[in-house]
Amino acid sequence: MEPGSTGFMLLATSLVMLMTPGLAFFYGGLVGRKNVLTIMMQSFVSMGVTTIIWVTVGFSLCFSGDVGGIIGNLDHAFLMGIDLNTPFTADIPVFVFIAYQMMFAVITPALITGAFANRVRFPAYLIFLVAWLLLVYFPMVHMVWGGGVFAQWGVLDFAGGIAVHAIAGMAALASVFYVGARKDKPSGPHSIPLVALGTGLLWFGWYGFNAGSELRVDEVTVTAFLNTDIAASFAAISWLILAWTLEKKPKFVGLLTGAVAGLATITPAAGFVTPQAAMVIGLLAGIVCYFAVALKNKRHWDDALDVWGVHGVGGTVGVVCLGLFASLEVNSAGSDGLFYGDAWFFVVEVVAVAIASAYAFVFTYIMLRIINRITKVRVSDADEVIGLDQTEHGEEAYL
Repeated sequence: MEPGSTGFMLLATSLVMLMTPGLAFFYGGLVGRKNVLTIMMQSFVSMGVTTIIWVTVGFSLCFSGDVGGIIGNLDHAFLMGIDLNTPFTADIPVFVFIAYQMMFAVITPALITGAFANRVRFPAYLIFLVAWLLLVYFPMVHMVWGGGVFAQWGVLDFAGGIAVHAIAGMAALASVFYVGARKDKPSGPHSIPLVALGTGLLWFGWYGFNAGSELRVDEVTVTAFLNTDIAASFAAISWLILAWTLEKKPKFVGLLTGAVAGLATITPAAGFVTPQAAMVIGLLAGIVCYFAVALKNKRHWDDALDVWGVHGVGGTVGVVCLGLFASLEVNSAGSDGLFYGDAWFFVVEVVAVAIASAYAFVFTYIMLRIINRITKVRVSDADEVIGLDQTEHGEEAYL
């Protein structure tokens, strides 16, 4: 165990943990006043529920053994066969890796909640949270990072373009198609300062999300850290300029949303591309995600907080860009992309993100149909008008 890398990874784990409260503030500011606590609770409850599932079966299903290239086994259920001295790499003990990956598991299903804001009953969400982790997230993590089929193909995903953002975004879109549009839509965000606070926490935490994914301190760690900030900044400003040009006002929410889009888009590529490529990726993130959100609005898909447009499209664009811009000169453990002479790597990246996106969409839609047979998924029209803070939780954010 190398103390410097272990200390850094504990810090990175703490930063990723901070992203879930950051997401709660980000979403909480974007919804109307009647549903603030509901959307925030959906993020915070994941911290508890997901942790329990992760340490009992989740870690083992992701990173222990292999069943058909799709899922792991239960050899390490309840963390059996692991102790403080069990190494994961020469640099960090396995307990650190368990904690770090647990924070990814916590935030990924929480991302989806922004899509169906104001419409889903809390009991149904709890069932969805557990089922989605078991049937979508854990298999995908195993396939990408746990030695499963995508890893066997040579697919790379530095910090979760496929395993986090693409699948969460497509699950979000599936949930919107299933639950339908809101009957009572707020006129806009109820608290832009809360959105700004959430963005700041997400941006800060994302350094741990991306730089920490190297799992030690070296040149790749530094590159991933720098690329994270570059992409977020380029995306934020490109989104701002687009909104200013097309909507005639420089919108603060647009700046903030653009930053998150850039952070999501650089995630799969952060430790595999040059800073110059990160500039291009950030610019593309702001432009493509802006128009994805515009398409969603034109098609009347009621993805309330733009999860598909920002995370689904952003994660997918990031994976495609990884296939183009990856360089062995940046990371010798990676690959060269299409622009560096490896066309096959580009193909497997595109195929993998397409399969993962389709898998997440189909399983999420079917899952919601099954959950609705157990307990009603959507709230009543009357409850939606009153607000879920009162009807689901008996509380109010503002007195």
